[in-house]
Amino acid sequence: MASRLKRWLPVLALLVLAWVMLMALLLGPARVSPAGFWAVLADALGLAPLPAEFRRDAVVLGVIRGPRVVLGALVGAGLAAAGTAMQGLFRNPLADPGLIGVSAGAALAAVGAIVLAGPLVGAAAGMMGLWLLPVAAFIGGLGATLAIARLARRGGATAVGTLLLAGVAVNALCAALTGLLIFMADDRQVRDITFWTFGSLAGARWAQVPVALVLVGLPVLGLLALARPLNALVLGEAEAFHLGIRVERVKRVAVALAAIAVSAGVAFTGLIGFIGLVVPHLVRLAVGGSDHRLVLPVAASLGGALLVAADLAARSLAAPAEVPIGIVTALLGAPFFLWMLRRHIA
Repeated sequence: MASRLKRWLPVLALLVLAWVMLMALLLGPARVSPAGFWAVLADALGLAPLPAEFRRDAVVLGVIRGPRVVLGALVGAGLAAAGTAMQGLFRNPLADPGLIGVSAGAALAAVGAIVLAGPLVGAAAGMMGLWLLPVAAFIGGLGATLAIARLARRGGATAVGTLLLAGVAVNALCAALTGLLIFMADDRQVRDITFWTFGSLAGARWAQVPVALVLVGLPVLGLLALARPLNALVLGEAEAFHLGIRVERVKRVAVALAAIAVSAGVAFTGLIGFIGLVVPHLVRLAVGGSDHRLVLPVAASLGGALLVAADLAARSLAAPAEVPIGIVTALLGAPFFLWMLRRHIA
């Protein structure tokens, strides 16, 4: 009975994600009734014209909440799937995507774009408009991870321990350079930096969703395809090699896919912590094991659900103001992390 239930967990997790997304569309400072939701959906599908009394609901759902709910689900799935892969790769339940330098590199590039865009980029910054910050953060996150991976390679092999140590060093360097840029910033730029580093889905636009589908959705699918090799790596690299796993290729591909997914997520939402750490560990506790064929899809769905729920809380707790979503996830994740650390040490 238990094994049959486990097989249905990915489906149940998808249903949880769908339910949370629906609640996030309906609830908030401006509530949308179920009748309004179905009327807007019928109009969007061309099944029935939109009644006049639901025009406000169409704006709320189509322009404001729709893109942020979809983008939140994608980014949350990417963070959780990347965290799951990193925990499997490092064979450590306390690992998260930040260990490979993604967040620190993205933060450095984004802060650099805010502080230096005017004097260094000039007209090009104006032409890129709202895309300047996401593009800079994506390049910075990916670049930091590539640098760490290069530092960890010796003789064609990537040592996981060296990868971890290189990540610590590069994270420290990026944090120092970010601090230097903040020191150079003016008051307006400091406010912009603070807002970005706390994370938010307020700037979500439909134009970002197709890009996120490619840069977050495809890497998540790629990580799902690595479930069996990651299961073998949990036993140890030598054991995985004897089982026919191309260990070096799996490590490189896993790090690359995690870096792309997290870089793209951070690029669109800013820094959002703890989802990549907390969700995979919760799923492992729930399923009673580390089978990545089960943990990866469930964690991806629940990661998306958690970020969408955190965004709903962020825009509802202090309405009409909006609490940065990174604060909400940290308030949820930090106590759990401390409990998990205490349990791990004990």
